[in-house]
Amino acid sequence: MIIVHHLANSRSQRILWLLEELGLEYEVKRYERDPETMLAPPVLKAIHPLGKSPVITDGDLVVAESGAIVEYLVDTYGKGRLAPERGTPESLRYTYWLHYSEGSAMLPLLLKLVFNRVETAKMPFFAKPFAKGIARNVRGNFIEPQIRQHLDYMEAEVAKTGYFVGEQFSAADIQLSFPLEAAAARGGLDQTWPNLMAFLERIHAMPGYKRALERGGEYDIIS
Repeated sequence: MIIVHHLANSRSQRILWLLEELGLEYEVKRYERDPETMLAPPVLKAIHPLGKSPVITDGDLVVAESGAIVEYLVDTYGKGRLAPERGTPESLRYTYWLHYSEGSAMLPLLLKLVFNRVETAKMPFFAKPFAKGIARNVRGNFIEPQIRQHLDYMEAEVAKTGYFVGEQFSAADIQLSFPLEAAAARGGLDQTWPNLMAFLERIHAMPGYKRALERGGEYDIIS
């Protein structure tokens, strides 16, 4: 039995969605974030040394990292579904988008989250003006332009067919759902990028996506 070690409001939600699209049986083991730090609980380190989610177990096998989990599940159980045939141009594009999601798209979004917290963190009163000034400068001059650049790029790519790999929905679209949802929640993604917004609307209406939300529980990132 596949077990998803699932952290609320996290990347592991898209793993549940992938499992629903593949029609696989699985168990969800839920973990709650620390209410102060918003980090995963230390007990997750018993599953994987880094103590992060998503992690899946499949028998004695432990697989971490979203991209690796997606590749494992599609290669092992996909039976040709949700990925192009290997050796084709579409297959290379699929691999690219699968890893672009975390390798490039998420970085400026994470940096924005970090610098937002810097600005509101507890500190001596005399340090607050300096911290706020630095945070606003980094966000305005580096982070937000980077986010817009990535959104412009993805907007142009998804406009070609409505999906990121050819004309068919694939696991790469599932992988890209999280950075796009994060961008819509806190990165400025709006109707300025109509094709990306249409993509999100389309995937949110998919039955498998809705079933995954029912299994996973709280997912405030799309609220």
